[in-house]
Formats: sequence, structure tokens, C-alpha cells
Amino acid sequence: MTTLAPPPTSSPSSGHRAAPPADGGFVARGRRLFTGPAEDPRWTRPALWAILLAATALYAWNITSISGNSFYNAAVYSGTKSWKAFFFGALDSGSFITVDKPPFALWVMGLSARAFGFGTWQLALPMVAVGTGSVALLHRMVKRDFGPVAATVAALALALTPITVAINRDTNPDPILVFLMLLGAAGLLKAVRTGRLMPLVWSAVAIGFAFNTKMMQAYVVLPVFFLVHLWAARGSLGRRIRHLAVATVALVVSSAWWMVVVDLIPASSRPYIGGSTDNTVWDLVIGYNGFGRIFGAGSSVGSAGNGASFGGSAGVHRLFNEIMGGQISWLIPFAAIALIAGLILRGRAPRTDAKRAALMLWGGWFVLHYLTFALAEGTFHPYYVTAMAPGIAALAGAGGVTLYRAFREGSAAKWGWVLPAAVAASAAWAIVLLQRVSGSGTLYTVAEIVVGVAGTAAVLGLLAGRFTRRDRLIGFAALAAVVALLAGPAAYSVSAATSATNGTNPTAGPSTGGGMGGMGGGPGGASGSSRTSGTGGRSMGEPPSGGGGTGGSETGSDRTGGGQMGGGGTQVSSAMITYLKKHQDGATWLLAVATDQTASSIILESGQPVISMGGWSGSDNAMTLAKLKSLVKSGKLHYIIVSSDGGQGTNSEIATWVKAHGTAVKSSAYSSGSSSTTSSSTSSASSTSSTSSTGGLYRLDASDVG
Repeated sequence: MTTLAPPPTSSPSSGHRAAPPADGGFVARGRRLFTGPAEDPRWTRPALWAILLAATALYAWNITSISGNSFYNAAVYSGTKSWKAFFFGALDSGSFITVDKPPFALWVMGLSARAFGFGTWQLALPMVAVGTGSVALLHRMVKRDFGPVAATVAALALALTPITVAINRDTNPDPILVFLMLLGAAGLLKAVRTGRLMPLVWSAVAIGFAFNTKMMQAYVVLPVFFLVHLWAARGSLGRRIRHLAVATVALVVSSAWWMVVVDLIPASSRPYIGGSTDNTVWDLVIGYNGFGRIFGAGSSVGSAGNGASFGGSAGVHRLFNEIMGGQISWLIPFAAIALIAGLILRGRAPRTDAKRAALMLWGGWFVLHYLTFALAEGTFHPYYVTAMAPGIAALAGAGGVTLYRAFREGSAAKWGWVLPAAVAASAAWAIVLLQRVSGSGTLYTVAEIVVGVAGTAAVLGLLAGRFTRRDRLIGFAALAAVVALLAGPAAYSVSAATSATNGTNPTAGPSTGGGMGGMGGGPGGASGSSRTSGTGGRSMGEPPSGGGGTGGSETGSDRTGGGQMGGGGTQVSSAMITYLKKHQDGATWLLAVATDQTASSIILESGQPVISMGGWSGSDNAMTLAKLKSLVKSGKLHYIIVSSDGGQGTNSEIATWVKAHGTAVKSSAYSSGSSSTTSSSTSSASSTSSTSSTGGLYRLDASDVG
């Protein structure tokens, strides 16, 4: 925000390069790749490369120790062992049950794992790539409409958004979702500028792929996409409506093809759809991953979310609370002011004005996501809000430059106060956020000082420069404003890149406490995720035994009781897994357990398919007594853990039958004095007592089925 649009001249003193010879050769194209177009200031492309390198460094720092989300890691591993599991997004290579999301993100990670081997960096690599790609794509879009200064600020703001840094270092699907949504936005803006159909169609296809990454969350931006095109695209109203109709068809086809194919396949020939109530993808779309996320357990449509919030209570204030504030809210005050002022300034522009269309897009992106995440009553994780980061970042860049121009060129009575007020509001909020974590480390203390000094210098410099008409002073003040607004996010981002995080509920920065599933466990850590699970003595991102690759780091929030996996009333130790593999006797599945959390950890530990009978919450009707009998009778399953914790336990009918017909396996059969210690909630691993009469490991054979 330190300069206006490039001067019209191209003299050396202007900071622009003379146009190179139009030879169109390979060397010239290669040079332009690194130096940028001739009409750009000399600093533009080097600044972009510096931002992309910084983003890559943040996202990929110590990449071999990124553990990731064991739930998705297990599904990716299973997909490397079975193309059927790959297509359906099954948790296990035997394809008993799918994860609770569509599989596109798993496909991307799975192809990387098939190409380079299964391991931590192989799964993290695509996320780093799309994270950096999102920064480059946002820069390109903002630069086209608002110039290189706005693009540089927007790219830097996105790269340094704390929750974006945290999630780009994980194996949750959100980085791929954001990249696809940005591709959709790029196609939309091109369609608006040109009035052509195909860019709009490709925009719809990109959103369709985003839908197959995280379902209804991809559609949050659709209302503003339709509105922007209908309002601002070139051509008559009838032509715009026809183009939207064609694009809608493309959207439906690209979104629904996988769902339709899966639901048309007989249930007996495919996995159970995890998270659904009726074993269909459609129910998953409108329920668990749709209305259930918005309305929570009270939703009457499909399977509702369980109402668990890991980002604090729902309400318009949610994104500013102690859990969420440091993740996403740093630039929200500035972005909101810039959006309102920008739209007012473009108020008399022609209907097809590209700048106003872009402001409408990024403003709608920001507002729709804000309302969705703030008011959602269903399951909500802090990392979901990474999807709103591009809107905030674009408004910070585009809106900031718009305010800067109005500040310099408009009348003092109308616009002389807006830019300083916006900077002051966001700087003050940054100090509040940093005060919340005072004492958490030198990094945050330094950031607070920088924000205070740079913010004060920016506001006073802008006002003094405006009324003394000293352009150089205004330029330096604008640069100080950028420093003040990004110092806090930068501190959180460095923490996220250099500290261990919870792979299932990643967050940036120090613990702020509060809220169910709130952050904890030291700088950069987060505990209390809804998807924490043990790892059987391995890092969650580490490949199974014999799988190759490098191991990941161990974080306290990603492990349970001395390297053992929760199995309801029974703990699953490495010794038990060794015993199960030795006595698998040709069965397809090593074991059946109550939930995805336990199953995914055992899959990664053993390298064998494991049945999750109840899906993520333990309430899925994936396993019935008839199905269990069929699997046992055919020799595809021999072992089952009957849980009895009163929570995510085994179906009571199944538990009763297993206890009546199965053979309880004594812990002495697989434990020894040297085996792993158990958690405090279980008996010692060296115990010779039999499994509890109310829960434990059971062996079933065909002869046990009447």
C-alpha cells in the first residue's frame, strides 16, 4: 500500500523496465517468469517469489515430522493397498466403511503416496503445494484488478494467516478445498470481464471438485458467485442468465457424479457410507456434512452434527473469542472497513466495473463464511475458517489500496480519516489478541511491541502526511501500517511452523484455553480434539511396519496411555496387534473395533485392514449382527473387541451375541513383562487376568455361528 498505480511512463527513473524485444523466444519467456511483465515495477515479481518461498518454508518446515490426521492418513494408506478403497475413500483396505468426507483430497494424497511411497512428507507434500499455489493464485487475481501493491499485500496476508499455516501443515482436506474454491473464483472473474461462457463453466467445475473434497462447505461461496456474475458480467441479462444456467448444469454434474455412482452401486458391493444414517452419500451431503453442521443435533434433515464445538459457543462474536481470535481475526476490522468504503467509492461505476465486481466477490466470500462459521451450531473446528482467509486477505490488499488512493486524492472531510481509522482499529485489536497470550513467550512480546510502535507511527504518519501533503511521509506510514497489521499473524505463523501441533485439530499460536476442545499443550499445540486417538506406539503420520518412509514426531495430544489405542473397555497394545497378526489365519480383517479413531490407529500400526463398526461417533449402523455372522462364517473376520465404556461402545445386540458365542482371549496370551505399559484406566499389560466379563477381545470362528 505504499504506492499508487504504476506511472504511465517507462523511463528508468520510474522504477519500470523498458519493454524487451518481442522475440517471443524461450529465453524471453523464461526471463519474464522470474522478472514479470515489463509493465510491472521491478520489485513486483521478486516480491512475489519471496512471499512464495516464505510460504513454502512455513508450510514445509521440518516436513518429515508432520504427523497429520491419523483418520485421513489411514484412509490414504488403505487406498494405496486397494483401488477399491481408493475410489470409495474407505478407511480400511477391505472397504468395510468410508470416511465421513468425499474422497478427492484422499485421491490427491493417495497418488502422492503411490508415487513416492507412504510416509509423512509424501502426504504433506500436496498440502504444501496447494497452500503455496493458493497464495500465488490470489496474487494473480488481485493484481489484475487492483495492481501489484494490492496483490503483494493480499498474498502476504494469506501466507501469514495463522490457521492457514497450521492447516497447510496437516493432512485434513481443507487446503485442497481452498485452492479449488480460488480456482472457481478465478474462472468467475474471467467470465465477468470477458462475458464468455467457458470460464464460468470451468469455475463451476472447480467448485464441483471442491464439493467432492468437503461437500456443502464448498457451496458457501455460491450465492456471491451467482450474484456477481448476474450483476457485473458483460452481455444482456438474458445472456447472463443462460450462461448461469449452463454453469449450473456443469456444477451439478461435477459435484454429483461420484455420489450418484456410489449410491447406484448395491450396498452389498461397496463400503458403508460413514457418517450417514441410511448408508447413502446423499444423506451425508444434506445431513452430517450439510444441515447438521449448521443446525447441530437439532437438525431434522438427514444425520445431524453432534453439536460439539471446538471453537467456542456459536454467535456473531465466535471468531473473536479466545480460541478463534488469534487464528483468523487479525485483519477482520480492516477488511470490513475497506469493503464498505470500497463499495461506496465504486458506487457510480458502470455495471460491468471489474473493480467493484472483485470487491463484491471478496466481500461476499468474507461475509458468507463469517456468518456460516460464527453461527454454526453443529460440529465446528477452528481450522474450518481457513476457507475465509482468501476473502480477508484480498480485502486487505485491494481494499487497502483503494483506501490509500482515496486518502491521498479525496477530500479530507470525506476520506481523510478512513484509512488511519482502519489501521488503528486493526492494530488495536492485534494488541488485544497479543495481550491475551502475554507471558507465552518472547515472540509474542516482540510482536506486541512492533504492533504498538508501527501502528502508532502509521496512524500519526498518515495524518501528518495528509495534512502537510508530504507524499513520501504517507508512503512510509503506509509501509508501517502493513508491518503493524501483519506482525501479530506472523508471530502466530512462525509458532505454527516450528511447534508440534495436534494433527486432528491443528491451531496456531500459544494456548488460550477455554472452550470444549480448546487449544492447549504449549506453543502451537492444541488438545481436546474430537479426533484424537492413540497410535499404538507410533507417530500418527508414520507408515505401518515395513511401510518405509520417515517417522513423525510425537506430540502429547496425539497419543493415549503409553502407546496404546483406546478400544472402549479394552486397550489395544502393540503386543496385542502382534498376537492378532500371528493368529489372523487368512482373515481379511485383522480386528473389528467400535470406532474410526481406534481403527485408524491400528491400521497405521499394523498395516492390516481393521473394521470400524460404528464409524466416527460409534453410532453408525455399519455393522449389524447378520453382517457380523456372515463375516465370521466366511472366515473374513476372527477377532472383535467388545467395548463397555458406556460411550462409543459396541452395539448391544452384537456385544451380547459375541460374549455368548465367542471365546474371550486372556491378556496373558499376548502380553508379557516387557510389553508396553497401559493407561491408568486399564490393567497392566503384563497382567495374566482374563479380559473383563463386560468387555474385551474375543475370538470367533465359523463353528461359533449357529
